[in-house]
Amino acid sequence: MKAKKWLVLALAAMLAFALVGCGGTTTEEPSGEEPAGEELTGSINVEGSDTMVNLGQAWAEVFQTENPGVMIAIKGGGSGTGIAALINGTIDFANASRQIKDEEKAEAEGKGITSFEIEVAKDGIAVVVNPGNGVTGMTLDQLGKIYRGEITNWKDVGGTDAPIVLLSRDSSSGTYEYFKEEVVGEDNEYAKEAKLLSSTQAIIDETKNNPNAIGYVGLGYLTPDVKVIEIDGVAASVETALDGSYVLSRGLYMYSNGEPADVMKAYIDWILGPGGQQIVTDQGFVPVAQ
Repeated sequence: MKAKKWLVLALAAMLAFALVGCGGTTTEEPSGEEPAGEELTGSINVEGSDTMVNLGQAWAEVFQTENPGVMIAIKGGGSGTGIAALINGTIDFANASRQIKDEEKAEAEGKGITSFEIEVAKDGIAVVVNPGNGVTGMTLDQLGKIYRGEITNWKDVGGTDAPIVLLSRDSSSGTYEYFKEEVVGEDNEYAKEAKLLSSTQAIIDETKNNPNAIGYVGLGYLTPDVKVIEIDGVAASVETALDGSYVLSRGLYMYSNGEPADVMKAYIDWILGPGGQQIVTDQGFVPVAQ
């Protein structure tokens, strides 16, 4: 009986030792190390501004590399196309190089969509001509007369005797809308002779091949193949858009249905942070204030 009592006590002591040893190795975190966070997962569909399509693709590429569980699809088509898709509930973000119109906002609300605006970058609209064109600048008033068809020859703005070939984005573009309001005039129309092109790159390509062409593009699309002319004595650049001295400066926006949450919030927070805003600079646009 006495031997049985000693056996029970020995087994109890061994069990207690084993429990103390197991607790020490499974509950303590290694000194100085943070617990690993959960992997970000999900998919995001973005559609809209052609001005922002290269910027959007650059953002998506880096964000997906840093977060391999996230899939982001980027599509252009114009600001109006993107906002229409948001209103129809087929995308997560609409990229827009103009602010949403009151009628678009009302249409969205009628379908239960609450448009939420985030300014993600700034831009300047550069007026470009062929490098062989001798004109180096004009006033905003002269530019408006050219696009309304009231000035049709380069000699009337200091150039050679040659017809002006007008290039513009098509009406689905936010840049088209912005240029109409700021240059052509909200109550006026583009000259019927204006060639409406489907992309900003098409304007660059036409301008570099046509000595009489004039067009307008976002800063991110400028190349040495075209010449930027001054408007009211100031040329479009990152610096003049940032300090407000260039007259044709604007914001670039992303719109969602309500305030972004979960993976969409993580994406927007990253775009507005140092990594996303460095890409804005790398793409030739102007970062928003930090």
